[in-house]
Amino acid sequence: MTQRHAAIIGIGSYLPEQRLTNADLERMVDTSDEWIVSRTGIRERRIVAPDEATSDLATRASRVALERASVSLGDVDLLIVGTTVPDYLFPSTACITQANLGLTCPAVDLNAACSGFMYALQYGASAVESGRVDTVLVVGADTLTRVIDFTDRATCVLFGDGAGAVVLRASEEPGVLATVLGADGTGGEMLKLAAGGAKHPCSAELTDRRMQYLQMNGSEVFKFAVRVIPAATLQALEQSGHTVQDVTWLVPHQANKRILDTVEERLGIDPARVYSNLEWTGNTSAASIPLALDELYTSGRLRPGDLLALVGFGGGLTWGAATVIWTMPAPARED
Repeated sequence: MTQRHAAIIGIGSYLPEQRLTNADLERMVDTSDEWIVSRTGIRERRIVAPDEATSDLATRASRVALERASVSLGDVDLLIVGTTVPDYLFPSTACITQANLGLTCPAVDLNAACSGFMYALQYGASAVESGRVDTVLVVGADTLTRVIDFTDRATCVLFGDGAGAVVLRASEEPGVLATVLGADGTGGEMLKLAAGGAKHPCSAELTDRRMQYLQMNGSEVFKFAVRVIPAATLQALEQSGHTVQDVTWLVPHQANKRILDTVEERLGIDPARVYSNLEWTGNTSAASIPLALDELYTSGRLRPGDLLALVGFGGGLTWGAATVIWTMPAPARED
């Protein structure tokens, strides 16, 4: 019996037009371009327009992915949106995106913070592999600048907005080879958004305490990230029968250059095979991996048969890694 695989047949991304540079931040908070670049590697990030929400970014990225996949709307069986900053607590951002696109399939949000795309990819691939669905649209989209305190220089320099999407379809050829997910709820206090949920409903008191903004223990998150990213990557590679030496591209969550540098060293991988767009996007949370993957694709650097290692981490604490055989042909060059 032929094994059923889930392969990526379409990819797309979207970044808002407005750019927030380090020079802009110098006028907003006590920081400098040198301080930001030396500690994070970030020079600018994108910011949603006042009339844009997470669903708008997800919709734009999805349209590109669906067009490249040559998939009709009626063929999409499931939509999963990984996001930390949904338009509303409910209805889900996935349902709003579904309506925007004109889809009729089941649609659901998934919140694993910056690991959201990796979790959504695993669940989408599993649904395809099981035979219950044939085509899944997987999206990572976030607008973290809506929940960032721009008086806190430790966090406001890190984050940007964006969305990325992939279309998974059943295939006889290998695609998503292996996935590894993990969580450690005991570290939830390291990275959180405290206000607005059932535990701390919105109130004037919480707003006065600025609890409506993201809170992060940067040093502890760094220690967590440089431990779990190499371990999860190696585990996913082992499950698919590969080693670091087989990897064409490592595409990690774009959080901080210091984290990426440490991960490169611990994995012993050539930095030239680690893709990063962090310098110009900042940390886009659940969008960062598909955004980077789409940049690789549109630049013509991905070829069918390339082995990709995708890995992310985020609040929860959560993490996820996957090994993927790239199957899409290089994009046609425009004259």
